[in-house]
Amino acid sequence: MPPSIDSISATIVCALLAYLAGSIPFGLILTKATGHGDIRELGSGNIGATNVLRTGDKALALATLLCDVAKGFLPVIVAARVGTEFADIAALCAVLGHVFPVWLGFRGGKGVATGLGVLIAYAWPVAAAALATWLVVVAVFRYSSVAALAATTMAPLYTWYFVSSGRSVLVVLAIVLLVMWRHRANVMRLMRGEETKIALGRSPHRARDH
Repeated sequence: MPPSIDSISATIVCALLAYLAGSIPFGLILTKATGHGDIRELGSGNIGATNVLRTGDKALALATLLCDVAKGFLPVIVAARVGTEFADIAALCAVLGHVFPVWLGFRGGKGVATGLGVLIAYAWPVAAAALATWLVVVAVFRYSSVAALAATTMAPLYTWYFVSSGRSVLVVLAIVLLVMWRHRANVMRLMRGEETKIALGRSPHRARDH
């Protein structure tokens, strides 16, 4: 049976609202509001928490991280009240909003924090496993980009194990491919030996991030 007009309308509304929520550039808003200027002119030019940390304001970077996570978490939780299929649509569209925000000429972040919010909404053990992977890899290799790629690569497996939903696994896989595509410059720098390591326990610097 073909989908009804109401079902199509609900899908479009869900996708649009999730995209708009994901497209809110918290990193840019917070840095400007606190007098740090345009975060796109600092370090890598990315609007995410890692680049915000280069302002030297750790609390601001944490606030950015939490807001970006919330952009993935809240749309999925709200959409899930309507149906699991809407939750999956919201998950993908929220990350698309963060990566391609309409307000910034479709040039946004790399989707890691918002993707983490999606995983928390799906099932907290999925997010915990992905976060643990990130922490282990960054502790060993000290490359934020490598840790992000490792965590996102494992995310579909964790989703399959804890959620057991084929559709959700496909959504997470699509998010993983998007995050990997956004990290293509980092991969090239890694291959050339030019990627900057995280200076654990030191003050942030102005190098490029993930």
